[in-house]
Amino acid sequence: MTQARHFDLLIRGGTVIDGTKAPRFDADVGVTAGRIAAIGDLSGCTAADTIDATGRIVAPGFIDAHTHDDQALFSDAGMDFKVSQGVTTVVVGNCGISAAPLKPGMDLPMPLSLIEAPPERRYTRFRDYLDALKATPSALNVAAMVGHSTLRAVTMSDLNRPANEAEIAAMQAHVQEALDAGAIGMSTGTFYPPAAKATTEEIIAVGQPLTAKGAVYVTHMRDEADKVMEALDETFRIGKALGIQVVVSHHKVQHPRNFGNTRKTLAFIRETMQQQRVCLDCYPYTAGSTMIRSDQGMLDGKVLIASSTPHPECAGRDLADIAAEWGVDRHEAAKRLQPGSAIYFMMDEQDVRDILAFDQTMIGSDGIPLGDKPHPRLWGTFPRVLGHYSRELGLFPLETAVWKMTGLTAHNFGLQGRGTIAEGQAADLVVFDPERIIDRASYADPKQPAAGIDAVLVNGALTWQQGRHLGTRRGQVLSRTAP
Repeated sequence: MTQARHFDLLIRGGTVIDGTKAPRFDADVGVTAGRIAAIGDLSGCTAADTIDATGRIVAPGFIDAHTHDDQALFSDAGMDFKVSQGVTTVVVGNCGISAAPLKPGMDLPMPLSLIEAPPERRYTRFRDYLDALKATPSALNVAAMVGHSTLRAVTMSDLNRPANEAEIAAMQAHVQEALDAGAIGMSTGTFYPPAAKATTEEIIAVGQPLTAKGAVYVTHMRDEADKVMEALDETFRIGKALGIQVVVSHHKVQHPRNFGNTRKTLAFIRETMQQQRVCLDCYPYTAGSTMIRSDQGMLDGKVLIASSTPHPECAGRDLADIAAEWGVDRHEAAKRLQPGSAIYFMMDEQDVRDILAFDQTMIGSDGIPLGDKPHPRLWGTFPRVLGHYSRELGLFPLETAVWKMTGLTAHNFGLQGRGTIAEGQAADLVVFDPERIIDRASYADPKQPAAGIDAVLVNGALTWQQGRHLGTRRGQVLSRTAP
């Protein structure tokens, strides 16, 4: 028994899964001044507040490795859709899209407009964006990246070509400013029109400042279908040229003709991991979600409209039904619905399982907090991994599931002091019922909080308890500690 002490908060009687993949153990957890102060038998200790965790798992708060919450941190600062599933930290600035730098009044080409940057939230410097997050904290911690597509839109008058030397130099300066301000890295989205014409050489040149800072390079690759192997090769070449950590975003293989190719991609990723720092994330669904696209490859399977600026009444409807009602083909219907977001059913369940089960795969929701009918991953990703894939399917032990969304992610992104339960660590914690935790968000009803989450602490402050947000805003801006 630990000598009698007094804590700000004491979690009693729980079973700790500490985020390292180590076996679970029974212990109390004491929290003081926003940090984990003691772990063990604290039965003789007192606290200002106590949580009874009998029969529950006490885990590190989940780190969402891939989000588009850049502006939601202001517009929806409670972040219920993340806190309710145990998330305490979000990584933003993904897919080449970041909230800064932007020019006042500039038009935002899709998919940049998916993060909804209103005029009062346009920051010309990355430092201004981070300062705003610090001045008006949300309920969650945030680690932010600068987006290459955003840099192109700010720097270039014509996005349908590679950048020239002057434009590359201007983008480099923006990257350096962002890193100096506290950005953890740079992301690209060469799959999307604003960066589709960017060459490998352009990306390496723009990313030069990342090397000295030991920052991360995160990418929505150029192709996740027929040319996925070539896209992986390009990604690894960029990381190798810069000598930095690479993150392959939401790894997948799309379209039935490519189903099963995860055997090749995962083998290639594993082989490359032996030579350079490479990691990946994924979400636990067979459908993705992004801007409404009208190119045929994206419209081959089932498509649900998540949001549409010209036709908001179509949210939640199948594109095929809309096209039939309008008497046009799916291509024309998609064009009429733009701009907006959609859900695309393009992956194979076995591929999803194989990627999830890959030992180094992190968990990222890739949710888009936009409209009334978002992809259910926005609300359900982490409980779905814990409840469906770990408990129900037995894809991996609960200790491994927790590690994939805590310790592994903190390590790969260099978020020191996060992701594990140990004395001195930040008290980002989640208490959940291992027998009940499950996602309840569905494609038909996506804005449903998960079952089985008892309590969520962010920097020691109780933020979510028994299905209710407590209104706490204790989130911090996190920086990267390079290995």
